[in-house]
Amino acid sequence: MDLPFVVATLTRRGLLTPGRPIRVASQLQALRKWGWSLAGELRQAAARDPGRVAVIDEQGAELTYQELLARAERLARAMRTGLGVQAGERVGVLCRNHHGLIEAVVAATVLGADAVLVNSGLSAAQLATVTEEQRLRVLVHDDEFADRILGLPAEVHRVDERGLEELIAGALPGDLQPPERDGRTIVLTSGTTGAPKGARRPTPNGFGPLVSIIDRIPLHTRDTVMIAAPLFHTWGYAALQVAFALRATIVLHRRFEPAATLAALVAHQCQALFAVPVMVQRLLDVPPPDPRPPLKVVAVSGSALPGGLAPRFMDVYGDVVYNLYGSTEVSWASIAGPADLREAPTTAGRPPHGTRLEILDDDGQPVPDGRVGRIFVGNEMLFEGYTSGARRETHDGLLDTGDLGRINADGLLFVDGRADDMIVSGGENVFPSEVEDLLARLPQVREAAVIGVPDPEYGQRLAAFLGLHPGEVLDPEAVREYVRHYLARFSVPRDVIFVKYLPRNATGKVLSRELRRYYG
Repeated sequence: MDLPFVVATLTRRGLLTPGRPIRVASQLQALRKWGWSLAGELRQAAARDPGRVAVIDEQGAELTYQELLARAERLARAMRTGLGVQAGERVGVLCRNHHGLIEAVVAATVLGADAVLVNSGLSAAQLATVTEEQRLRVLVHDDEFADRILGLPAEVHRVDERGLEELIAGALPGDLQPPERDGRTIVLTSGTTGAPKGARRPTPNGFGPLVSIIDRIPLHTRDTVMIAAPLFHTWGYAALQVAFALRATIVLHRRFEPAATLAALVAHQCQALFAVPVMVQRLLDVPPPDPRPPLKVVAVSGSALPGGLAPRFMDVYGDVVYNLYGSTEVSWASIAGPADLREAPTTAGRPPHGTRLEILDDDGQPVPDGRVGRIFVGNEMLFEGYTSGARRETHDGLLDTGDLGRINADGLLFVDGRADDMIVSGGENVFPSEVEDLLARLPQVREAAVIGVPDPEYGQRLAAFLGLHPGEVLDPEAVREYVRHYLARFSVPRDVIFVKYLPRNATGKVLSRELRRYYG
């Protein structure tokens, strides 16, 4: 990435503002010695702004950067001397959004161990599988998950919330030096269609990844940021990395609740919110506070942005929505800003600086604008492969996202859905996302999901699952006629099923396999 762009972006976002020379020197020394891992980012923030509040959570914890670093270092020493954690081993972290998760991940990284971010929505059986496949030495977990870990092997050290505090309080003094082996963060894929896979996240090697994001999303040094997206998810973890780099104050709640989130945004005067789309949708289900929170940025990612959601939210809270399209494997691919989303509410935007994006056919050749093909992405943060050894298809340095999409004449990307979600009905290719976006525009509809189900005549047919706003009713045939008016006949759902809520995983993605159970 070219130096003038990096310098200009860092200047615009306040990262090159002059400070006390001794603190600036300590900050640069921390990055030089510890690198750009989460531990390195925390150290540089503590060196430059030791007294700034780093984390606030709803249980009353309020830790400065200096205090957060000290707790993480004590935990690292206790893990090393008390639990025997060594470089190259793996520490599982099964926590909701609070400072304990951050401390556990940083402590593992400091020791050169890999931190495995465990999805809080995993069943006991899935957790047992993940523990075995990832070869966990230690599992740090919230108390609420105690019943879920009963079947884990006895050799796995379990550390609950009280145990975490005891390790930190009882840590022996000692020196910590950068490990010979960098600790990696392993993120589990969502597992919406099967067992979750571990994906090794690379460690940034400079300012490039940060400036790619903050060039397009106007976050600034020392902002107050609420991260509602789960920290164990790629998007929540990325938000944490960005927040540390910006020396931001981070507000965390263990569970997302719309009214409490809005109250916290006002109480802490948050300038930014990181969320997944379903959270933004649910914020609109409750009355907006008066006065409104001083939001400049509502950054969403993790699943498709339903049609019409961004304009409806911006009509209430201002033009603040930024939609990042990416995945665990490619990190980011494109970003849509408020102007893009006003013009085309379902767009994924354009690639940020330093990112290559191409739409290719099955032979690896570029397709013309407007035609659907496979989305391939290249940037500095492509994942290093699955922990199982499996890899994704690559082409000329670009990684297959597994999604299908198209680029219009204005250069905007539109994602049509997963390649394995496309269905063939009566010989016609149908993308469920197009139908979902249309159904989401009905004023009675709160959320919509469309899947393909077996059909003896057409091979597959569409089934639409609709969650309605309280007190609303719809007739199935009226829904079909609505779709028939706007889309081709093969896009009309033969089945229309009304549900109270769509089944979702902990990151807000709809679980298609749960919907298919309706058909036995």
